[in-house]
Amino acid sequence: MPLEAGLLQILACPACHAPLREEPAPEAEETSELVCTGQGCGLAYPVRDGIPVLLVDEARRPA
Repeated sequence: MPLEAGLLQILACPACHAPLREEPAPEAEETSELVCTGQGCGLAYPVRDGIPVLLVDEARRPA
């Protein structure tokens, strides 16, 4: 289930405060993830059951 556009406009990366964009998740258990658009950050936050998990400890580091 995609997130609402209005929600994406107000969400920001907890680590660097850059905007986030929604992408399909590489793991099977999550349907999508929110990826930081900030240069040098790039953390990917999971979306579980339609709820973004914006915790730095839960984020996937860029490869």
